[in-house]
Amino acid sequence: MKESVLIAGGGVAALEAALALADLAPGEVDVTICSPRPNFVYRPYAVGVPYGVSRVVTYDLGRLAAAAGARHRPDSIASIDRESRLAVTHDGESIPYGDLIVCPGAKLLWPVPGASTFWGIADERDVGKVMAEIREGGTRRVAFTMPSVESWALPLYELALLARAELDRTGDDAELTIVTPEDAPLQVFGRGVAEGMAELLAERRIEVRTGTHPVRFEHGALETVPAGSIPFDRVISLPKLEGRRIRGVPHDVEGFVRIDSHCKVLGCDHVYAAGDVTSFPVKQGGLATQQADVVAEAIAARLGAVATPGEFDPILRGVLWTGAGPRYLEGWLAGGHGEAATMTTAPPWGADQGKIVGRYLTEFLAGVAA
Repeated sequence: MKESVLIAGGGVAALEAALALADLAPGEVDVTICSPRPNFVYRPYAVGVPYGVSRVVTYDLGRLAAAAGARHRPDSIASIDRESRLAVTHDGESIPYGDLIVCPGAKLLWPVPGASTFWGIADERDVGKVMAEIREGGTRRVAFTMPSVESWALPLYELALLARAELDRTGDDAELTIVTPEDAPLQVFGRGVAEGMAELLAERRIEVRTGTHPVRFEHGALETVPAGSIPFDRVISLPKLEGRRIRGVPHDVEGFVRIDSHCKVLGCDHVYAAGDVTSFPVKQGGLATQQADVVAEAIAARLGAVATPGEFDPILRGVLWTGAGPRYLEGWLAGGHGEAATMTTAPPWGADQGKIVGRYLTEFLAGVAA
């Protein structure tokens, strides 16, 4: 009998897990992706929407699930009974599972009162409105910020760099400033990338204020800690993240789920987690695929399809849109790899097929698009 694997969520980690299980344990698993949303949205492209350089791509989730060897059930998991291995939907239906993969993602919350927010969706009207105000001459000083170092910072820098490229193209000008709680630009990648980013931002005439936390924007000033009040005409912020809770799955005060090195939920048998819902501090699509691969290996190993499952050893890969050609960023997060952070003009991991680098998902989506 096939092992029943239920995946709670329909995003990057869910699809990667389904693809990995189909490859690692062919014929051994029966996979169901349980998500109330009918579509899979490729959100990384949203950063270019306000500048007219990209659009968000949407796929039918049912078709993707079928192509990945899984089924799509249009339901949302509200709770689980770990002892009985039952997941309960919001409509009260029970779904038995052999293994559960929790990957519902994170909620996006309003971050900085008074600021415009980049939500990473198909319609970024607030950011577009700020750009229109600059072109009309009413806005001269714009800040780009994020609420905490736990935010995925790459879009923050892309928004500023693409704004500068657009203003240079139209002949308009404005003072662009990045206000970040980081100690250095994109410090999560490592020193090599941080130094390269600092040089790039200086070259593009974008000021950077590091170690500065935004509090609120009102009366033409961004209140920060510890710098105090900084005058701006408009402020654009990334959202704050909070884990999506499923009753019965242990989580911290912010809704994030703690996992071990095999991405098993602490204290829970046959329950795994991957993606933004986990307590791993960096929330990024490529890392979500790596966690999903680790989960798939753990399940496949228990079924005897894999000899030794791997552990989560995160390597961060990102594609930075600069408005003048992409930069490819890479860095190890767990240490033990020396000064491995790189910033290059060609992808060191191989073919360039989008902004999310995943073992299975990248090529899979490229094939679907083709």
